[in-house]
Amino acid sequence: MTKFTLDDLDAIIAARAKSSDEASYTRKLVGKGVAKCAQKLGEEAVEAAIAAVRQDRKELTAEAADLLYHLLVVLNVSDVRLADVMSELASRTGQTGLEEKASRPQD
Repeated sequence: MTKFTLDDLDAIIAARAKSSDEASYTRKLVGKGVAKCAQKLGEEAVEAAIAAVRQDRKELTAEAADLLYHLLVVLNVSDVRLADVMSELASRTGQTGLEEKASRPQD
């Protein structure tokens, strides 16, 4: 089985977001704008959290897939590249999470 990556999913979302396929869920969602895409992301995050609390591995797996998909849709409509997110994550691996959080500007 071929390994499926977030880069693969990101490319599929980018292509479908620009397609003229009336049956494409991605195209329709992107067409509704960033607010609707962000709303869907939030809904999926809550559903994933509930599945985790219930310790329902199967449901959590499905909800995590939905969450990752909707996150990539939000990044797409917000013109944020997945590569930039991955670079940000990579830059954080050289320090502990507490060190990284402490280095952020205070409000």
